[in-house]
Amino acid sequence: MTEIKKFGTAPVFFTAISTILGAILFLRFGFAVGTLGFWGVILIILLGHLVTIPTALAISELATNKRVQGGGEYFIISRSFGLNIGSTIGFTLFFSQAISVAFYVIAFTESFEFLFNWVLQQFDFNLPRQVISIPIMALLAVLILKKGASIGVKMLYFVIVILFVSLILFFLGKTGYAANTSISLSNFEFRNGSSFFMVFAIIFPAFTGMTAGVGLSGDLEKPSKSIPLGTTLATISGMLIYFLIVYKLAISASPNDMIENQLIMANIAIAGVAIIPLGLAASTFSSAIGSILVAPRTLQALARDYSFPSRKLNIWLSRSISGNPVNATLVTVVIAFVFVIIGDVNAVAEIISMFFMVTYGAICLISFLNHFGASPSYRPSFKSKWYISLIGFVVAFWVMFKINSLYAISAFVVMAILYIYISYKNKNEKGFQTIFANTLFQLNRQLHIYVQMQQKNNTKQEWRPSVLGISHDTFERYDMVKLLNWVSYKYGFGTYLHLIEGYYSKATNHQAEEQIAKIKMLFSGIEKHVYIDSLISPSYTSAIAQSIQMPGISGMENNMVMLDFDKRTAKNLDNIIDNIALIRAGNFDICILASANQPFDVKRGIHIWIRSADYDNANLMILMSFIILGHPDWKHSAIKIFNICEQQDIEKTKEKLNKMVIEGRLPIHEKNITILPLQDDVSSKTIINEYSVGAALTIIGFSYETLKKRKEEIFMGYDELGTILFVNSHDQKEIS
Repeated sequence: MTEIKKFGTAPVFFTAISTILGAILFLRFGFAVGTLGFWGVILIILLGHLVTIPTALAISELATNKRVQGGGEYFIISRSFGLNIGSTIGFTLFFSQAISVAFYVIAFTESFEFLFNWVLQQFDFNLPRQVISIPIMALLAVLILKKGASIGVKMLYFVIVILFVSLILFFLGKTGYAANTSISLSNFEFRNGSSFFMVFAIIFPAFTGMTAGVGLSGDLEKPSKSIPLGTTLATISGMLIYFLIVYKLAISASPNDMIENQLIMANIAIAGVAIIPLGLAASTFSSAIGSILVAPRTLQALARDYSFPSRKLNIWLSRSISGNPVNATLVTVVIAFVFVIIGDVNAVAEIISMFFMVTYGAICLISFLNHFGASPSYRPSFKSKWYISLIGFVVAFWVMFKINSLYAISAFVVMAILYIYISYKNKNEKGFQTIFANTLFQLNRQLHIYVQMQQKNNTKQEWRPSVLGISHDTFERYDMVKLLNWVSYKYGFGTYLHLIEGYYSKATNHQAEEQIAKIKMLFSGIEKHVYIDSLISPSYTSAIAQSIQMPGISGMENNMVMLDFDKRTAKNLDNIIDNIALIRAGNFDICILASANQPFDVKRGIHIWIRSADYDNANLMILMSFIILGHPDWKHSAIKIFNICEQQDIEKTKEKLNKMVIEGRLPIHEKNITILPLQDDVSSKTIINEYSVGAALTIIGFSYETLKKRKEEIFMGYDELGTILFVNSHDQKEIS
């Protein structure tokens, strides 16, 4: 059966304003003014509305972006952040709303203070507040369960009239204090600053009524119109009325009277003895009605999203009769009854406020991220400003910790536990990632542009590797991916391109998509610090020419190209040599990985070989080894430096290397620096094979001039070694 949405803007406004002008206004504003003075309470109102106004604008914005259904704030959060985090906040929001019903019913009993005082004077007996609160709670429950939202809204109009009449008579009232005291804005005080946040914690529940009307979203004919108009109007109207009430209190009663008499407004209003308790009763009862209308709809929306682990429970809580969530209302009533029987919710009032603040902060954060993420699907007809939402988010969470750090932390811990459990039960739900992905895309774009501009404006930069790896043998070996992952873990950046030789077409594009999916699955066990993509090109040379012209994925231009070949068969080595000149034309450092296609035994360390013919490569080789060693896989490993030089240069070379290691703060122990004499009858390859036979990775430099003369020969003859990284530095790197 289709539910009939029949309410307009008025119920949203009146539900919100009746909760805003509720129990706290009548019972605690006098205490606040007496304690802090006029300016202190004005500051509290302004600070509170730095949260509520951005939230009202954010809700209005989000409500006009998509069709808002039942569940109010929960629906907005869950459809923006995803069901997992939405359900987490939804549970805490419902619990806060349900306890609020009890809070307002208990506050309602304060309007019968004359009765409790009379019983005490006549019979010397403190009549329990539950004598009034339990029957009222029962009456409220029967009305809502029997008649639903319609009777609630009808009663809402009735109590609103009483509420506003009482406020009008309050503003018209005069006191002897006002007549005999010369007081104005110029001599108002700000007292007891140290008690500011204590008083703020007492006052803040008054501000939480701002979103009360949003919970009627499922019963509204046009939520996109009624929610923005009703919520914003109620928030601003409430703030203005607060200002006027604080001014009236400040000029009408002494600080001591306001602190000692919680119903000080009765001493100020015309016929205050009757009208203020009546107004208090009307405001608290209307707030209770608002809460008991909203809380079940939040719970019902949670059940409809199957947030509970039991399917039967979700179906039972989702049940409606004539559009009213009867079973969810029953659960709300039971929770409220428990706290009404306890009779004192002060112990949980602050943590309830914490959960409301989390909700408001989350709504502001959603609005901010949607602005910043600039998703094309985000097209609200009502638009706030990103900086207003950001202010609301920051202030909400800052105030939480200023009120009570322990409660704030407890709120986050409870929500974290809920989120972990819900995520475990609903592993396939998404949404949270999407909104942050849009934000990260925008942030990444801006950072790319910033880094590019900085590079143009800064001629001298600290070097770090931004490596472009190209290979068409991905499925035969993946040593290059491992190496790029180690390089990219902390200090560098890596992009791996899987080359598909051929012309770009629908068929090759489909092939590329399939192979990338296969590669990602193949490398799923490897940490993902490398960006992996495919490149379709007619030849190895054209692929290199295309890729070296591409912008760096990290935002930093690529400065190193890495190619690989199979060390056992020398497959692809001739292609690599033929394209070295092309790569050098772009001023790139060049790394050629001779893969042994066997596991890296990282405990055996990295060996660096420096020879007199390639000193220009030495610093780059040392820096690359240091960067690789920064990965946790290599934490129990070490770098060893070997230098082959003339006999007469041994001491000088050793002193130079030791100095470089010390000044460069490199994690290389002096005992791991070995200087070997150059022997006429023994080749350097023989020496390297002898000393590095067990190394996990051997790094050897090569010069372009030697490459032109000796071609493949300079990469061959290292049969005793494992994987080798041959390095050619475009320019000498500085180790500072």
